[in-house]
Amino acid sequence: MIGGNESCTAGPISVSYLTCLTYVLGEWTGVEHIEDYLSYAVYLLWVLYPLAVVFLLPGVIVILFYTSILLLHIYKRKNELKEAYSNDFWDGAKLMLATLWDGHGRIWHGYELHGTENIPEGPGLIVFYHGATPADYVYFMARLLIQRKRYCHVVADHFVFRLPGFKILLDVHGVMHGPKEECVNALKKGCLIAIAPGGVREALFSDEMYTIIWGNRKGFAQVAIDAKVPIIPMFTQNVREGVRTLGGIKIFRSLYERVRLPIVPVYGGFPVKLRTFIGEPIAYEPNITAEELTAKTKAALQALIEKHQKIPGNIFRALMERFQTEKKED
Repeated sequence: MIGGNESCTAGPISVSYLTCLTYVLGEWTGVEHIEDYLSYAVYLLWVLYPLAVVFLLPGVIVILFYTSILLLHIYKRKNELKEAYSNDFWDGAKLMLATLWDGHGRIWHGYELHGTENIPEGPGLIVFYHGATPADYVYFMARLLIQRKRYCHVVADHFVFRLPGFKILLDVHGVMHGPKEECVNALKKGCLIAIAPGGVREALFSDEMYTIIWGNRKGFAQVAIDAKVPIIPMFTQNVREGVRTLGGIKIFRSLYERVRLPIVPVYGGFPVKLRTFIGEPIAYEPNITAEELTAKTKAALQALIEKHQKIPGNIFRALMERFQTEKKED
């Protein structure tokens, strides 16, 4: 018996399963000394395993999204009769998914939400910095629904509406494509809406310096003016340390500008500390222009970043913040 393993052949001479497998592979492939190649393959696997994990961990967010979709389909199937008689058919599903995402945020990131008192009781437009993934916004939405029983709609990029299987998730949560008229009407009905003016470009090509990338976008400001609602700035601390992108490589920027799809690789999924901070609302002013309101909002968001984020961001420091016991000031 070699190495104390069970025998894989009968007879007076016993060999281990590993030795037997190596012998069979050698006979099947015709390669001599195949055990040397297998040892090299095992070594490469051991060396590359951490790198593979870093690139695969962000996939957990994708799995959670599709788990949410699956749960919605199950919920709908089990409650089809109730749907015909109820106006709040999806309320239970929303709370169920909020519990799922809030649990993930608590366990993996020690997620905290600060400044909810700055969210008005009526309509408002939340403007936030976009991380590499929208996970921090989903954590915020879930916590707000659980704690305040308040739902927040979000404006998403057009490519999100083409993702396979996402239709039910987007419909249930009232995700908006973003036409100004649709947003203004929703705000006038009393809704709370969130938007990241930087969009996919900011998500992919901002970095640990937390640079705001809005370009000339000011449509959100015009929406707030037309709906006569306040703008509330929002920022999540360490969002760039949780997941990072390879957006600094020029070829990915060129590809994005050509096809306008998020084809930039991401890596990370690190369990860093995440804290979302909601700033003081910027009140509606009847005589302000969209350009002026955009500049005012950008300054308020930049102030939140400077107050709550150490720049440049550092993954190790963000991980260590999970073990800090005292809260930072809001």
